[in-house]
Parts: sequence; C-alpha cells; structure tokens
Amino acid sequence: MSELPGIVVNGASGRMGQMLVRLVSENPACRLVGALERAGHDWIGRDIGTAMGGAELGVTVTDDALDAMSRAQAVIDFTAPAATVPLAEIAAQARAVHVIGTTGLDEDDIAKLDAAARHAVMIRAGNMSFGVNLLTKLTETVARALDVEFDIEIVEAHHKHKVDAPSGTALMLGEAAAEGRGVRLTDVADRGRDGITGARKEGHIGFSAIRGGDIVGEHDVIFAGPGERIILRHVATDRAIFARGAVKAALWGIGRKPGAYDMMDVLGL
Repeated sequence: MSELPGIVVNGASGRMGQMLVRLVSENPACRLVGALERAGHDWIGRDIGTAMGGAELGVTVTDDALDAMSRAQAVIDFTAPAATVPLAEIAAQARAVHVIGTTGLDEDDIAKLDAAARHAVMIRAGNMSFGVNLLTKLTETVARALDVEFDIEIVEAHHKHKVDAPSGTALMLGEAAAEGRGVRLTDVADRGRDGITGARKEGHIGFSAIRGGDIVGEHDVIFAGPGERIILRHVATDRAIFARGAVKAALWGIGRKPGAYDMMDVLGL
C-alpha cells in the first residue's frame, strides 16, 4: 500500500476538491497523502474525511504545502491563479507532477508555470474530460479543412457561480480552431459584443458565455458558412468527468520527463 503513488488535493474543501478526495481515496492505483486549504480555513487541522461528513481518511487538512508535497508524487489543483502559481514552484521543488485544472490564468501566470515545468512534470488543461479533449482535436481538424468563408463561434454555458469568462474550455477550443487556421487566437478573438459593433470580421473567432443555475458545462463550436452550419457539441452532466480525467493525468505523469503537457498528451491524441 505504501508503495502506491501519493496524491495531494489542493483546494480540498471545494466541490471539485471533495470529489477528487473521494476518487483518489477510492482508487486502488494511488493513495491520498495530503489535503491542502488556504490559511485560516475552518477545515485546517481536521481529518478531511470527517470534514466532508464521512469516515476518517487519516489525512489532516493543512495549509503547509511544502510539508504535504514532501510525501507526494503528484498534486491535483482546481483552485485559482493566486493559489496555483505559487504551488507550482513548490511542486517543482518536490519534483512532483502538478495537474492543473485552474482557469482564469493570464499570460504572466502562464509564464511562471512554464518556468516551473522546466523542473517537473506539469499537466495543464482548460478541461480534463476525455470528451472535451476529443472535441478539441475535432475542432482543430474541421478548422483546418474549412476556409475563412466559414465563421467560427464558440458558445459556452456554466453555472451561476463561475467567476471567469470565457471558460478555460472555450479558450482551449478557440486555440484549437486558431491552430487549425494557422493564426494566433489573440489576433482574431472577439470575446464580447455589445452595442453597434459593425459587421463581423472575416476570420475572427467569436466567444459567447452563458451563466445560470447549476449548468455543469456545455460547449458548442459553430462553423457557419453560406447555406450550411457544422456544430460540434459537448455537454457535461456530471462534474466527476473532470476529476476522473485529472486523476488519470496525475498517474500518467509520474515518471515522465519534466515539461509542460496537456490532456492531449495523456490521451495520446
């Protein structure tokens, strides 16, 4: 049992964090060795299992990332940029796999993550689900096959508590479409329209965000041409798909060479 790879969950009290705690602790291929939370959180010092309302799991919630990472081969992190970026440096020091599902990262954040990835395995994706990553590959393929006569629009919907827009998944799909077109997304992205915007610019990739209720995640990639439309769609109905993908990624990354990877690498797409 002690030889199984140890995994730490960052943001253990959150919805995704608790789901990850359950999946890791129930997975026969790994073991839960740490549960991290921000300093001052009510769960600090409590067993993560009882804090979640269940049986003891023998892992105490802590805000000491360095101590938690000393026992781990991987950490899974669905939190916020302010927590993810400093944790990347600690994971790199520990030579632990850092699986990142955090969204809302800016260019400076990503530069810091890339620096950490020179010393350890880092697997970062806007979405960890198998289906979404297949959709991403299909988006790139279709974008490459069609010329700019087909306008590309990405529409995403999430629950009312999501704080960033467009979603990390929508941006991932946009990057795939831009790659297929041979352009940079930053040069062609239309991330919001309001008022008298003028006609749509040819070759641009548009984004629309919907927020409401308890929507887990829905993404449509629309290729709208003269007289026809191609719509690629993924609908998530259970948040567990993201957690399962993250655990798969963590186990895949153990023993790999340091570097920045994504779910395409994990899935071999």
